[in-house]
Amino acid sequence: MSDFDLATAAMDDAATAETFEKIFFELRKVIVGQSRLLERLLVGVLCRGHCLLESVPGLAKTLAAETLSRVVGGSFARIQFTPDLLPSDIVGTRIYRVGSETFDVELGPVFVNFLLTDEINRAPAKVQSALLEVMAERQVTIGGITHPAPTPFFVVATQNPIESEGVYQLPDAQRDRFMMKIVLDHPTADEEMAIIDRMGVASTVPRPAQVISLDELQQLQDRADTVFVDRSVAQYAVDLVQCSRTPERFGLDELNTVIGLGASPRASLNLVAGSRALAMLRGRTYATPQDVFDLAPEVLRHRLLLTYDALAREITPDEVVQRMLATVPANWVSPKPNDVFERS
Repeated sequence: MSDFDLATAAMDDAATAETFEKIFFELRKVIVGQSRLLERLLVGVLCRGHCLLESVPGLAKTLAAETLSRVVGGSFARIQFTPDLLPSDIVGTRIYRVGSETFDVELGPVFVNFLLTDEINRAPAKVQSALLEVMAERQVTIGGITHPAPTPFFVVATQNPIESEGVYQLPDAQRDRFMMKIVLDHPTADEEMAIIDRMGVASTVPRPAQVISLDELQQLQDRADTVFVDRSVAQYAVDLVQCSRTPERFGLDELNTVIGLGASPRASLNLVAGSRALAMLRGRTYATPQDVFDLAPEVLRHRLLLTYDALAREITPDEVVQRMLATVPANWVSPKPNDVFERS
């Protein structure tokens, strides 16, 4: 690479870093704390993935999704999932026009750039499954005609873990469509005081400004695809997923009675894609095992199906993932060529 190409690449990296800094500034102008949530949401957007948010009510899940859509200039729609919702209320339906004696297609609210499915587990499986095609293939088929979703297309679903009445567990196929499951915690005392100062009076509620356009967002997505992933980094992602299926290969025989079903190949793909996006957010042009390590809880926790024995012992998926991360070795790489060493 010539000196001119190196200088151009350095300028592009600096411009990208400045763009991300502006995006996070606008997000943090509205959202107090929740840094991990904001970072993971942006990773999901850059990877063209989808995110499932889980927390008790009132922790800014909806606000975070809507704010992100405003910052990048995308269209936004919110669907409140309820038991009486129908699949046609989500994707659309055919309507008969008496005057023309023809059927017209009325597209549903999924045809936006940012779709928030609020309390997704309050609708039955038939309604939840209406999202399967649009989440995986970014298209909806109505009456035998395929309608592509807008680009970019990003789904954020929320669910409340503390209520058991009137809720329906997400089907395994639906959970696997989500790139990450992000669990939110309550704010600290200082953060809660900042929330009161910032949101206590309607006239002082901050309004996020648009930082980039949708075309620029797609350019960032394409740039994330070019982040270098060394073979050893990809191998670490594969080993983590393989450990969830055959833990005895990694000396974790005790997990055989804990894990009923391991993660799917989508987990490996999402770990590698997510490491690319996270590396770019952190100002690097190459991914490291640390990026995979940091994303593993969000990518794996909702893909592990635990046995009844594990549930009886109150073992959580997060505990299983942490056990895997503490055991599976990784080859840690440095930015210098051929400088690779193994770390357990």
